[in-house]
Amino acid sequence: MIIMASDHRGFTMKEDLKTFFNKENIITIDVGTYSKEPVDYPDFAKLGVEKVLADKNNIGIFICGMGNGMSMAANRNPKIRAALCVNPKMAIFARKDNDANVLCLPAFLRKKKAISIVKAFLTTNFEGGRHARRIKKISGGADK
Repeated sequence: MIIMASDHRGFTMKEDLKTFFNKENIITIDVGTYSKEPVDYPDFAKLGVEKVLADKNNIGIFICGMGNGMSMAANRNPKIRAALCVNPKMAIFARKDNDANVLCLPAFLRKKKAISIVKAFLTTNFEGGRHARRIKKISGGADK
């Protein structure tokens, strides 16, 4: 399941991505925000993280003005690996090497670019191997 979250600056892009997903018959869960009224991104990152962690197959797409706020807020949880990506190559490596389970996007991206990043993120699998050892370290599962 794809879990979508945004603040007021990311609202329009979130709605654009939901339209794209609907056309592709991909089901999403939208945890808000639901308008352009000013809100605090940590509140919506927290709601999104809760939904992402509800099922290991869930993937989050979180959007705010620059993408940094959502990324920082989501990464407060040790089970979340949120990656701020501004191009498809970053999205591919976030999944392949880092097993990212949340994609964070800045709201300033053009819709076509955002969709290409989302497609890259959703169609790339974690490579495992030496990367799994590193993921364990950032998740608190190993000291060295």
